[in-house]
Amino acid sequence: MAKQERPKERSKDRPKDRPKQGANAELMEKVLFINRCSKTTSGGKKMSFSALILVGDAKGHVGYGFAKANELTDAIRKGGEIARKNLQTVVMEGTTIPHDVNVKWDGASVLMRPAPPGTGVVAGSKVRAILEFAGFKDVMAKSFGNNPINLVRATFKALLSMTTRENVMKSREAV
Repeated sequence: MAKQERPKERSKDRPKDRPKQGANAELMEKVLFINRCSKTTSGGKKMSFSALILVGDAKGHVGYGFAKANELTDAIRKGGEIARKNLQTVVMEGTTIPHDVNVKWDGASVLMRPAPPGTGVVAGSKVRAILEFAGFKDVMAKSFGNNPINLVRATFKALLSMTTRENVMKSREAV
């Protein structure tokens, strides 16, 4: 009688930002922040959740989604769908950003500078995740503020405000 093979057990330390299956198979998804909210009513406490989700392909496309729901899994699912709809293309110059940028969004501020090859991504957790999901390898960043949603919005505003040298030269020629 042939010996039956047991199914392989899934590793408990698998990465959280694994690629998703399906239409957007090359996109990676990561939960950046989860907030639990509690409302006290006459019938007891009513719990709700909000989730901040990051999606990217490490090839210049990155997006984020923020969603609220009464169940945590619903909030994460809705945030992932919103993030896929809001994918943005960022400007890259090799493995780094084209120029220095300092952006403020509400109480959060983000300063990013290009770094020489081999430096790596030197940044806080939220900004680092966005830069890595966008595909940057060498960037130095400093984030001021501690609200995760505002930090993410400031980082996206900074990434989308960048332009290449060629675009600047074309705009100067047109004037």
